[in-house]
Amino acid sequence: MKKVAVVAIGGNSLIRAGQRGTIEEQFENVLKTAEQIVKLYQLGFDLIITHGNGPQVGAQLLRSELASSQVYTEPLDVCVADTQGSMGYMIQHGIQNVLAQNNISVGVATIITQVIVDKDDPGFKNPNKPIGPFYSKEEAEKRALELGWKMVEDAQRGYRRVVPSPIPLEIVELEFIKSCIEKDLIVISVGGGGIPVVKENSKLKGVEAVIDKDRASSLLASKLNADVFIISTDAEYVCLNYKKPNQSNLKNTTLADIQEYYKEGHFPPGNMGPKIEAAISFLKNGGKEVIITSPENLVNAVQGLTGTHITH
Repeated sequence: MKKVAVVAIGGNSLIRAGQRGTIEEQFENVLKTAEQIVKLYQLGFDLIITHGNGPQVGAQLLRSELASSQVYTEPLDVCVADTQGSMGYMIQHGIQNVLAQNNISVGVATIITQVIVDKDDPGFKNPNKPIGPFYSKEEAEKRALELGWKMVEDAQRGYRRVVPSPIPLEIVELEFIKSCIEKDLIVISVGGGGIPVVKENSKLKGVEAVIDKDRASSLLASKLNADVFIISTDAEYVCLNYKKPNQSNLKNTTLADIQEYYKEGHFPPGNMGPKIEAAISFLKNGGKEVIITSPENLVNAVQGLTGTHITH
C-alpha cells in the first residue's frame, strides 16, 4: 500500500526573491518543483499538492483595484479562486510535462477547493496575512495613507499588505480529493489555503480573507491520515536564532522540543511561525512526521539526507 504525502508549496516558491514574478518566471520555477514531485511519485507516494498564493493573490487584488474604472472588481474570495485556477494550471502543467518526459502515465487533477471558516473568527478584526509584493517603508506608508491598507514588515525583506486570515475548519471538497487519490491521481488542492467560505442556513457564502495555506494543508493532511506532511519553503532547514550570530539548523527534532522552541519565540509570525503551528497541529492530530525544506531538496529530505524532520 502506498504512503500518502501532502506537499505544501509556498507561493514564494513560484516567485523567488529578486524576481519580478512574471508568468514566465513562475512556469520556470514550478518546473523545478515538478521534477521533485515526480520523483516522489516514483518513490511510491500518493501525492496531494497544495500551494500558497501570497504574492499572486496580492497581485490579482491589485489588478482588480487599479482597473476598477474599466472593468468589474473582484472580492478577495474570488481573487483566491482565480489564483487557484491559474496556479493549479501552472503546477499541473509542469507535473504533466515532467511525467511525459519520464514516460509515466498518471493523471493530474486540480480541484477548486472551498474551506469553511467561522464568520466570527477574530482574524477578521485583526488582519495579519501578508499578501502581494514587498514595499519599502516609505512606499508602504504612502499606500497605507492613500489606500487604507494595513502594512507590516515581513520576513525582514520589506513591508507587505495584510488581510484577514481566519482558521480553517472544514474542507468542502474533501471526499472528491479522497476519490482522486483512490484512483491513483496526483491531486492539486486547497490552493492558497482554499477559498474562504462560511455556512449560513446550510448555504455557503464567500468571505473576504486569505486562509494560511500551511494551516489548511495541515487540516487536509490530518483528514487524509497522511503518512507525512511536507512543507516546501525558501530554506533548506528550519533555524533557531534566525539571522543571529548563533543561528543553527534544526535537523531532527520532536514535537515536544519544537513546541518549546515556538514558545521561546524562535519562529516569526509572518515567516516560519505558521509553518511550525501547522506542523504541531498535524502531529497533535495523529500525524507521524513533518518535513520542512526547500523545493529543490524535497526528494533528498524524504530520503533523510537533509531538511528539518519533526516526529513524536
